[in-house]
Amino acid sequence: MIQFTPTSLVLFGLTFHWYGVIIATGMALAVALACARERRLGLPKDTALDLALLGIPMAIVCARLYYVVFSWREYAANPIRALYIWEGGMAIYGGIIGGVLAGYLYAKHKGLPFLALADLAAPSIALGQAIGRWGNFVNQEAYGAVATQPWQQRFPISVFIQADGQWHFATFFYESAWCFIIVAALLIAERKKMFHRDGEIFRAYIFLYALERALVEGLRTDSLYLGPFRVSQLLSLAALLTCAATLVARGSKKEPAVATLVCCVAMAALLLAGRPALALIPAAGALFLFWHATTKA
Repeated sequence: MIQFTPTSLVLFGLTFHWYGVIIATGMALAVALACARERRLGLPKDTALDLALLGIPMAIVCARLYYVVFSWREYAANPIRALYIWEGGMAIYGGIIGGVLAGYLYAKHKGLPFLALADLAAPSIALGQAIGRWGNFVNQEAYGAVATQPWQQRFPISVFIQADGQWHFATFFYESAWCFIIVAALLIAERKKMFHRDGEIFRAYIFLYALERALVEGLRTDSLYLGPFRVSQLLSLAALLTCAATLVARGSKKEPAVATLVCCVAMAALLLAGRPALALIPAAGALFLFWHATTKA
């Protein structure tokens, strides 16, 4: 017997939640992409599979830990609930941190260059995010504020949320679409040999994702907070500034690198001051300048 529901598939008495199916599909395709690229990056055969066996579990644990730390009030009365991962509550930045840690440990153990492993993982992480965000769609979560104008009340600008019967900005879709763009940009640039050295693919991924997340996070209604600030927005801005600063420190293409850093500082100041519309201007400049400073024509 097969039964379909908006959130699950019942197959001969077994229930498969679409969220889990989508996440698993994203992981599988991400690993497949890494397997297809490992030889191109000069890494040994099966490096991607071995890294995934360590990285995926660590990413899941750290994604959960990150969420619990910044949502501790939900768990303080009954801390054992922090282990109930099936109730939901994971954060992608925690997963990225866990994946980076796993990559570092794997590189040390195998004697492989960590930056090459990071470059291997970067497009795959973005692909997993792009697909995985559709799990938020079926679960009706990770959406933005209410879309009040009639022209906004249509997909993909917004999504109808059954819980309150209103249209909300489709922030999950914005991130999914942007992550697909990241995958395409990184793979095309790699094919055209536009990156100079190890680590630049990963840095480009971090910069591109953090740029989007810093802007879109301000639209969401489920952000984790540190005082008055959204944690993911703060972390995104810190990542942007760090990426731009490393460009300046590297020394090549000095003028666009310095201009990238200036744009990132301006963007951060405007976002933290509550001026997201104005922040789009330096964000666009930062995107163009960073890509120019990172890649070779």
